[in-house]
Amino acid sequence: MTIWLTNTATRTKEEFTPLDPNNVRMYVCGPTVYDRAHLGNARPVIVFDVLYRLLRHVYGADHVTYVRNFTDVDDRINETAQKRRAAGADGMLEDLIRERSDETISWYHADMDALGALRPDHEPRATQYIDQMIAFIEDLIAKGHAYAAEGHALFAVDSWPEGYGKLSGRSVDDMIAGARVEVAPYKRNPMDFVLWKPSTDDLPGWDSPWGRGRPGWHIECSAMAHELLGDTFDIHGGGNDLMFPHHENEIAQSKCAGHGFARYWLHNEMLQVEGKKMSKSLGNFFTVRDLLDGNWSGGWKVPGEVIRFVFLSTHYRKPMDWTAEKAEQAKDTLEKWALFTKDVKASDTIPSKLVEMLSNDLNTPGAIAELHRISNSGEYGDLKSALKFLSLELALSETNADVFDRLVEGETVRPLIEALIQEMQRAREEKNYIRSDEIRDAFKEAGVSVRFEKGGEIVYKREADFHLAPLESVASK
Repeated sequence: MTIWLTNTATRTKEEFTPLDPNNVRMYVCGPTVYDRAHLGNARPVIVFDVLYRLLRHVYGADHVTYVRNFTDVDDRINETAQKRRAAGADGMLEDLIRERSDETISWYHADMDALGALRPDHEPRATQYIDQMIAFIEDLIAKGHAYAAEGHALFAVDSWPEGYGKLSGRSVDDMIAGARVEVAPYKRNPMDFVLWKPSTDDLPGWDSPWGRGRPGWHIECSAMAHELLGDTFDIHGGGNDLMFPHHENEIAQSKCAGHGFARYWLHNEMLQVEGKKMSKSLGNFFTVRDLLDGNWSGGWKVPGEVIRFVFLSTHYRKPMDWTAEKAEQAKDTLEKWALFTKDVKASDTIPSKLVEMLSNDLNTPGAIAELHRISNSGEYGDLKSALKFLSLELALSETNADVFDRLVEGETVRPLIEALIQEMQRAREEKNYIRSDEIRDAFKEAGVSVRFEKGGEIVYKREADFHLAPLESVASK
């Protein structure tokens, strides 16, 4: 199976050819661990989880290495720890920072696990790779691509004029105009970015050739990717909000250090809520945990599979709009499929058409359309296999009776039941007893009794565990 991916670096859809099919390598920028992951943070996790699953399927699970980092050196983390200390928390600032990072990482794992995302092969913390970052910076200075100034180490953008800005497609002048550039007297060029900065006594820091300090954000990912994936690796991914300056700066410092770095760049588009940018001021900002626990405007607990389904319904390179209506529709669909596949053995293979869709630049809307086709055709073993592969197997949280009642009330199955009853009546009138008995038996298998009352009234009700599949199957004949 050939995989095609849209490479941001070339702005074309390219055939994916790994450097080594026995060692396919992918790096994705992970979270800064100072608070709960909001809904937008979950989109790259789900997008690259699907790619990870596809790569494992095509090349073998033992031949794919996925790295996603935790940024645990950050001013926002420091600020959170300082507030805790000011509120009376015991311990040194470093201890409070570590406790906060540990706590936030545990939240992140729990929330992303609930979304059905596989854990990456490596989840490095920035604080574990400080020595590698210092060595990386020393090398850049030695090669004339960085310089030390007033306790800082900075990358010299002018030292790589032929490459800086290519990923984002911006000139240096455009980048200066569109970025929040820190103007500082120790900078040779306003666009020069920090590789290392000094720490005051009340902030965490590490000894370095430039004094006690801490790394800049961009150098962290370059150092960790190099250490875990080598000079050159296959895929680097993240949200398109990271394209500039983060990914642009990663490329600059890594290329100037003599590394090939990433060959394919993938970026997902951003997320909106009910057609608007997610914002606390608009009252439409919520975390993944808010959805899982029901603490959002919809007011109901949204299963992780439902969140995942809504995300996958939009292609990763298009803006995605989360709406309560989409979530309700996704829940109905996944519950219906859960009923279809409840007592079914999964097929031994993943449907080839599904893999074909995903191999075409992660066409997840096409993959979901294929799930609908498989469901409508009654191929429930294939459906179960496909749902498992995409981590969309929904566990029915309600009783079977509750699901039946809600599906009928929600107009999901009532039209089907009533259409089959009418067809059974016509078959009886036409003395087509074979078809009449076929529909009757399907109702019995579905757990629904149908009774014809005197005067022509027809009554149906659930008599046993409800299974929708027999009704769908007999209706398709």
